[in-house]
Amino acid sequence: MSDKPAAPQLPAVAAGFATRDPESPTFWDERFQNGFIPWDQAGVPLAFKVFASGHAQAKVLIPGCGNAWEALWLAQQGIAVQAIDFSAQAVMAARAQLGDYASVVGQADFFTFQPLFPPDWIYERAFLCALPKARRADYAARMAALLPPGGLLAGFFFFGETLKGPPFGISRDELDALLAPHFELLEDAPVTDSIPVFAGRERWLTWRRRG
Repeated sequence: MSDKPAAPQLPAVAAGFATRDPESPTFWDERFQNGFIPWDQAGVPLAFKVFASGHAQAKVLIPGCGNAWEALWLAQQGIAVQAIDFSAQAVMAARAQLGDYASVVGQADFFTFQPLFPPDWIYERAFLCALPKARRADYAARMAALLPPGGLLAGFFFFGETLKGPPFGISRDELDALLAPHFELLEDAPVTDSIPVFAGRERWLTWRRRG
């Protein structure tokens, strides 16, 4: 019997959606409209709070922010943050939640947008695993382009095989090969408060931009 973690299974309601292409904003709009967001922690993970508190003077970019729990927490701490999502429904939900801090969230395509300020670090949370495998090289290149030498890419990375996605799991070897040309790994830590869809499959990693 294999001790490899089973591929995560999303609730059956996903079968009722019309859009199957996660590269389309409509795919995500449908899911936010219907409240089908099993990747949403509905809170701020402990590892994020610890890391962000240790980099309180650093400007942060959050791509694929969804409901933007972490962006709200950062803004409340007085930390400069810009959060984006290319789903209009996600942005609407995030802005409603952020209230007075709604301006930190914008609708944009990560691969083409220009940030309002250069980030010191970029937060990875269920963004890479939301992208089809064919976009992984683009992801690495764009992260490298947005960060200055010494800038950090930090967050939760989802590993292992998936029967279908999103989430699209990645092997550790593939992730290392993807990021190593641009980044060096500084930190690799277990995650203790994963939500069910990611449980046992994610680790907190911090990568530093080479240069």
